[in-house]
Amino acid sequence: MPQCGCVSAVNVTLNCNNAVKVKDFQYVSRSCRLKLHSGCFSGSEFMGTSLSYAYNHVIKGRSFNDVYPLQVRCIDYPRPELENTVNFLEAAQLSASFLTSLRPSKPLKVVIAGAGLAGLTTAKYLADAGHQPLLLEARDVLGGKVAAWKDGDGDWYETGLHVFFGAYPNVQNLFGELGINDRLQWKEHSMIFAMPNKPGEFSRFDFPEVLPAPLNGIWAILRNNEMLTWPEKVKFAIGLLPAIVGGQTYVEAQDGLTVKEWMKKQGVPERVTDEVFIAMSKALNFINPDELSMQCILIALNRFLQEKHGSKIAFLDGNPPERLCAPIINHIRSLGGEVMLNSRIKRIELNNDGTVKAFLLSNGSMVEGDAFVFATPVDILKLLLPESWKEIPYFKKLEKLVGVPVINVHIWFDRKLRNTYDHLLFSRSSLLSVYADMSVACKEYYNPDQSMLELVFAPAEEWISRSDQDIIDATMRELAKLFPDEISADQSKAKILKYRVVKTPRSVYKTVPDCEPCRPLQKSPIEGFYLAGDYTKQKYLASMEGAVLSGKLCAMDIVKDYELLAARGLKSYAEVSISS
Repeated sequence: MPQCGCVSAVNVTLNCNNAVKVKDFQYVSRSCRLKLHSGCFSGSEFMGTSLSYAYNHVIKGRSFNDVYPLQVRCIDYPRPELENTVNFLEAAQLSASFLTSLRPSKPLKVVIAGAGLAGLTTAKYLADAGHQPLLLEARDVLGGKVAAWKDGDGDWYETGLHVFFGAYPNVQNLFGELGINDRLQWKEHSMIFAMPNKPGEFSRFDFPEVLPAPLNGIWAILRNNEMLTWPEKVKFAIGLLPAIVGGQTYVEAQDGLTVKEWMKKQGVPERVTDEVFIAMSKALNFINPDELSMQCILIALNRFLQEKHGSKIAFLDGNPPERLCAPIINHIRSLGGEVMLNSRIKRIELNNDGTVKAFLLSNGSMVEGDAFVFATPVDILKLLLPESWKEIPYFKKLEKLVGVPVINVHIWFDRKLRNTYDHLLFSRSSLLSVYADMSVACKEYYNPDQSMLELVFAPAEEWISRSDQDIIDATMRELAKLFPDEISADQSKAKILKYRVVKTPRSVYKTVPDCEPCRPLQKSPIEGFYLAGDYTKQKYLASMEGAVLSGKLCAMDIVKDYELLAARGLKSYAEVSISS
């Protein structure tokens, strides 16, 4: 899921020709530490209104941008205590089962199509169990939906704006198993929304550290009076009661309703949807509440509110291919697995009995194995399904699962924007979902002098075929509302140094009502053929966590089927020997 930006902590050195005398005055911002030559600011308010108040007193109304250069240094928040949650322990136990499983007398060669997180995870845990995965990736870069590329200036641009939640137990376990926990930059426990009716201002939901879940979430909601009135909060709480009482059974039963339909049915005021859930819907699935299944929202609320740190956000400290995918590949190779880039699958070749014989690559080579996994997006799988499989109910149900288009926009500006946070920001724009100033939110992208905004443009269905320039022009018009003092659509204020637009015509599957029954189990009815991907059946959303969990479940099915798959391999070998 995509997220927002501020300076986790900042040192601001104020240099000026005329010395500014300041009393021994302390002012604190959770996000920033600001230093004067003769004094230090620290405190408990937030960047924006509080900082402008401080500067009005110190510099007597003079524009901070006109007088003092910024020097920014990112400081992470401590890693939250995740290891004792039920979901984390359950995920850890599943990971450990691969290491403690009976070692195979003859490792299986498992051919996996797709080196996104689902394929990488499938290969990682198969290697842990003593097998030999072979990853085939069509492109020249790892990561799938978390892929990224470096431009001629050495700057990275990504497929999507990705953040990691405390409520991602399998992802968090994966980081720990690879020894890369320090690559997650944790942000303060808040959710921050732009205020369209108050350009340039934000509204926050702050989760207090001293309270357990769900009290910290309830407190965050009750303390915010800018987005919802008390009567609206009460009606929303009453509407949620059936979900709280009914639990998972109730949540699953809401798959037939859109968010908008469910809100109306529960008597929740329409303004609750407009103020909060349009932003949440676009962040979760890149579509609006009149399309999104309510089950998706309830799953997210369930995960975020049941764990104290469930909604806490971390950014990866650099580009995903090098900082996340490469360690997984190194682990796989260290255990005898392989990865082949630029290996696009042209066709699934079948045996006479309808099982998979090999993957035929576009370069003409055939890749055989003891088992086969498709870990590509569902739309690619549907294109490559053999004709004889298409009427099998397991595969036929996939017709309803269709990837949603999404656009990721990167804009490098000629100056440091002040109205940002070291966090994920919900834009609440009709065209934009979430955004972050990556020049402060991510260590590798850090720049003390210039901002780089990464934004998710959604819903994107009407824009995916438009030119990059059209998309940038529309984005700038929206940014002018978020940064009225700093950005104008005609670039008369902050100027664009360069931009990148990354289009994904088919991203995560579109979570519209009645899709849940169409999500397939990882083990297919075709002997020796398996699926992995966030669209497959698992208890999390179409997300990085869902992709990782699907890979673990897929690997688990293959490990359980070892005797059957090994016997198939011996039978095939015997048939080849006899025929030759």
